[in-house]
Amino acid sequence: MEYRFLGGSGLKVPVLSFGTATFGGGNDFFKAWGSTQVEEAKRLVDICVDAGVNLFDTADIYSDGLSEEILGKAIAHLQRDKLLISTKTTFTFGNEVPNNQGSSRYHILKQVEGSLKRLGTDYIDIYHMHGFDGNTPVEETLRTLDDLVESGKVRYIAASNFSGWHLMKSLDISEKYGWNRYVAHQIYYSLANREYEWELMPLGLDQKVGAIIWSPLAGGRLGGKFSRKKEWPTSGRVASGGSPVLDDVVGREHLLRITDALEDIAEETGKSVSQVALNWLLQRPTVSSIIIGARDEEQLKQNLYAVGWNLSVEQIKKLDEASTVPPIYPYWHQWQNKSLNPTPKFY
Repeated sequence: MEYRFLGGSGLKVPVLSFGTATFGGGNDFFKAWGSTQVEEAKRLVDICVDAGVNLFDTADIYSDGLSEEILGKAIAHLQRDKLLISTKTTFTFGNEVPNNQGSSRYHILKQVEGSLKRLGTDYIDIYHMHGFDGNTPVEETLRTLDDLVESGKVRYIAASNFSGWHLMKSLDISEKYGWNRYVAHQIYYSLANREYEWELMPLGLDQKVGAIIWSPLAGGRLGGKFSRKKEWPTSGRVASGGSPVLDDVVGREHLLRITDALEDIAEETGKSVSQVALNWLLQRPTVSSIIIGARDEEQLKQNLYAVGWNLSVEQIKKLDEASTVPPIYPYWHQWQNKSLNPTPKFY
C-alpha cells in the first residue's frame, strides 16, 4: 500500500482508506447504504489491515452514532496505535433541539466525548468539521479544536465540504492566533464531478491542505453498473435515493461519455471500471487518500486492486477529455487571460 503525507502535516496516510457509513443501517437513509453489523465489520476491517489500509473514516451522524459504535467494536482486537481513526461532527445529532448541531464549543465538546466513548478510544487521529457552520464565529470553532489538539484528545483537525472562502478564512484565523490548522479537506471529487479542481484544488496546493475523497465513484455511478450497454439498475442506493451524490448534479449523457471511456480503458488494462475510476483520482494533485466503502468482502477486495499500478498518460488524457465540462464564472473569465491566470495543468 502506498502512503502519502496528509497535506502539509507529518502524518502519513494510506492512499485508500475505508469508509464505514455502511455500518449500522440505523435509519432509513443509511439503510440504503448498508447495514453491516459487528462480525462482518470485523472481517472487513481485518481485510483492510492485511492490505495496509489502516485509516478508517466515520462520523457521529452515521446511523446516529451506530457506525462509530460498530467500528469501535470491530477494531477492539487490534493495536490502536497501528490504526488511524477519522470522525466528524457539525450536523444535527439525534433530536433537533437547541445546541444539538453546529460547530460551537458546546456542541463540539459534547460530540467529541460521545465519539470517543462510542469508538472505545482515548483519542481521534483526524477530527473533521463535517460542514461549515455560518452561525458560529470561526474563532470559537478553531479555538475549541486547538484546545482538543493540545489536550491530546485529537491529533489533527480537518474540514469537510467547505467552500473556498470557508476554508481560506479558517486557515487565516488559525495562522493569526497560532492555532492548529486544518491539514486536510474531506470533499466529493470524481470523474463525474470535477468542480473541486476550479478553486479548492488550487487552494489545497497553495496552502498544503490534503484532500480526502468521499464518494469517488459518484455514489456508485462509476462502479460498472451504469452503461450504454446495460439496462440501468432499478434497485440499489442510487435508485432508492440513498446516494450522497444527487441525480441533478450528474447528467445522464455526461455520465455515459465517462463510462464509455472507462469501459474502453478497463478492457485495455484488464482492470474493472471502478478500479480505473479510482486510479484516475490517485493521479490528481492534492489527493492524500480516497475513501472506499463496501457492502461485502468481495466488493472491498475489488476496490483494493485500484492501487499498485498506474494509468498511462494517454489513458488519463482520454478520461480527462471525456469528463471535462465548461467551468463556471469567474473561472472561465480568469483563464481567458492565461498570462495572469494560466489554465491549471490538472484541468
